[in-house]
Amino acid sequence: MIRLHALTKVFKKLKVLDALELNVTEGERIALVGSNGAGKTTMIRCMLGEYTFGGSVEIGGKSTRANRSEVLKRVGFVPQLPPPLKMPVKELLRFSAAVSGTKVSAIEDIASRLGLDVKLFASQPFVKLSGGQKQKLLIAIALGREAELLIMDEPAANLDPEARHVFFNLLAERAAKATMIISSHNLHELEELCDAAAILDLG
Repeated sequence: MIRLHALTKVFKKLKVLDALELNVTEGERIALVGSNGAGKTTMIRCMLGEYTFGGSVEIGGKSTRANRSEVLKRVGFVPQLPPPLKMPVKELLRFSAAVSGTKVSAIEDIASRLGLDVKLFASQPFVKLSGGQKQKLLIAIALGREAELLIMDEPAANLDPEARHVFFNLLAERAAKATMIISSHNLHELEELCDAAAILDLG
């Protein structure tokens, strides 16, 4: 499902990723673990085709740079930092549902399980939500579709304990249907869900 070969990323002469090799088979669930500054988010952004890089990244046998739109149709993604979107929540949901071929109600159902009543914030700009509300909504958008691959960057960081518990239950429900890469500082919370850990240290 995922193949990283000699993945290298340099920012202004600083080598952030140094010839990474990683193969993830379909259905595998990988915990991506490392301290702040290890390169986890940069690795994920390369995997999503956001950055240019040395080496190669393939998802489903296709280059994420050359076939980005096609590849991303298969991916549910939760970023570490919510984007500063000014569009109202109801518009974001309609857009996300249309792009991913799902229903707004499917996203709303996931949000509700996480403790977020989307209808209460329908007219509010996404950027005005609290950190926890943004995170719940982004998780709902990612899990509200039938993605073959889930890539999540510190997805539980802003969740309250109850929502955190529900979130990992939601992932467990999807475990038989999706390949997962989940970055975290906390390997312990991913132990039951994931098959293996990839540990990143200084690139």
